[in-house]
Amino acid sequence: MSNPFFAPSAPHGIPDFPNLRFEHYREAFDKGFAEQGEEIQRIVASAEAPTFENTLLALENSGATLRRVEDVFWNLTSSDTDEKLQALECEIAPESSAHRSAIYGNPKLFSRVQAVYDSEEELSPEQRQLLEETRQLFVRSGAALDEADRHRVSAITEKLAVLCTRFGQNVLADSNAYALVLTDEKDLAGLPAYVRDMGREEARSRGHLDAWVFTLSRSSITPFLQYADQRSLREAIYRGYTECGTRTVDNRPLIREIVALRQERAQLLGFESHADFMLDDRMARTTEAVRELLDQVWDPCQAQVAREATALLECSGLAAGEELAPWDWWYYTEKLRRQRFDLDPDELKQYFTLENVRDGVFAVANKLYGLVFKERRDLPVYHPDVVPYEVCEADGTRVGFFLFDFYSRPSKRSGAWMSEFRAQSYDGQRVTPVIVNCCNFPKSTPCLLGVDEVRTLFHEFGHGLHGLLSDVPYASLGGTNVKQDFVELPSQIMEHWAMEPQVLKSYARHVDSGEVIPDALIAKLKDSEQFKQGFATTEYLAACYLDLAWHSDPRAAEGDVEAFEAQAMAAIGKTPMIDPRYKSTYFQHIFSDDAYSAGYYVYIWAEVLDADGYEAFKENGLFDSNTARAFRSHVLERGGSADPMALYRAFRGRDPRVEPLLRNRGLL
Repeated sequence: MSNPFFAPSAPHGIPDFPNLRFEHYREAFDKGFAEQGEEIQRIVASAEAPTFENTLLALENSGATLRRVEDVFWNLTSSDTDEKLQALECEIAPESSAHRSAIYGNPKLFSRVQAVYDSEEELSPEQRQLLEETRQLFVRSGAALDEADRHRVSAITEKLAVLCTRFGQNVLADSNAYALVLTDEKDLAGLPAYVRDMGREEARSRGHLDAWVFTLSRSSITPFLQYADQRSLREAIYRGYTECGTRTVDNRPLIREIVALRQERAQLLGFESHADFMLDDRMARTTEAVRELLDQVWDPCQAQVAREATALLECSGLAAGEELAPWDWWYYTEKLRRQRFDLDPDELKQYFTLENVRDGVFAVANKLYGLVFKERRDLPVYHPDVVPYEVCEADGTRVGFFLFDFYSRPSKRSGAWMSEFRAQSYDGQRVTPVIVNCCNFPKSTPCLLGVDEVRTLFHEFGHGLHGLLSDVPYASLGGTNVKQDFVELPSQIMEHWAMEPQVLKSYARHVDSGEVIPDALIAKLKDSEQFKQGFATTEYLAACYLDLAWHSDPRAAEGDVEAFEAQAMAAIGKTPMIDPRYKSTYFQHIFSDDAYSAGYYVYIWAEVLDADGYEAFKENGLFDSNTARAFRSHVLERGGSADPMALYRAFRGRDPRVEPLLRNRGLL
């Protein structure tokens, strides 16, 4: 059978999944590496004076075969992997890194890029941005260094690709290996029926015919911690989660090696630390700016979390002098929520079937931007759970294709994310993107979502819109190819619509009766929005500080991982009753690749933007066409084709303010 990667993309751009075979990947990578290598050599060997077209545009358009195979391979190693793919991933990761280093560390190619940069060639704003970003890639890859240092930077980057791949695979293996197996119905005390049913289904899928199984999937562990009456069992599953990366595997040596190599590379490139290196290419620019923002939120947050702890202790019934443990917060918070707001999350879930929430987010996109989502079961998919949609403008013009991959499975890493199988660009006409949203909801009938899961769906859909609506000339500047602390603006602003009363009434219907969610229940939901914000903000910010500690301390790699983590938490005065959202050994955001390293803060940075930006919709109308048009044209369509703060100012008319964030979190 011919290799599908060698054929031009189908008009819809969705890969030919049904005809893909494992052996096609290796063959396509080899050909893709070779083809792009030859294309780069032709650019370097050109006798023509360097211009934007013969250097920058030629580089941008190189590697078509490689892009096709990479877009599929790296998506599937996250969403539908197996042992063979994981083994190949360990081979490809360093080869891909070496190939990229050979391009962006090539001093002759860099000299041509620099020549265009220094020339007086008249360029459009998008061309100038591509030139700036490309030149920055070369500098940050070591192209301006002497030969020895350049080779060392390349070697470090290749080694990091291997280590980060292994880290992520270890987390997946350790997560899959854990199961809390219960055989006595007494152990289920406090668990709602839907949680018991979910545990029973998981047990059957694992061959346990008369048991209940709970896993480290968020959709499993979170309700267990919320409702399970037996404290010892809550502790067991919580420890199972927080010890991930240390049980069947040990990620601690990997962490030390990753941190040490990142530090060495940063210093070779002229930076004091890896954090300085990463932040130099973000909106924040400096560690001081990041810490200033975190501190602005941390201080009022600690006052709030102290009040929450007092309230939880009062309702807990714990013995005098006994402290709340981390595995108690979810449980007693749920009890206190019911006392204060008479709000039953199980009752709420009955209004949030997956299908209704999906239709709700489609309706919001239609009202804001005129988009229409049409299910297309005739299109190829990589897994039976995936549902493809064609996305069109109101006038029928095709915008792109959108794949929804909702359910958890052992072959999919944890969490939720957006990616693409084809990026938007221009090739005579607009090349339509192929976007995918991956979630990890329980595969049950019906699939009922909690409020946090509803927000997750809206969040990832916001990323999807960023990719779908991209309208820039060059793929490397399109969609989510923006500064890391700007990328969460489209996703986080989308979350705001999820719980707006008028939006809830359009999609939240009872699973059995079809009744629209009652006003009284909406009121309870709105009243409780700021409840537990001290806890939620503390666990998130603690992880931000931990990330910065690992990557701003030049000696971080020298000691014990747990000791370093404890020291970092002591430095900010974190309460022992709350752990950081991710401990180091399973902190995939910062150790599975470089993207979010020294950058987990980006969610709170972007929250300043999204909270302030959403104020414009509240002032003008949630579906005001002018406001939506401004957000689409200045943010969603522009990708990384201009300075992100300039794009935000063009939308909002001014710089963002931090007060809306603090107000939303109840921290003013």
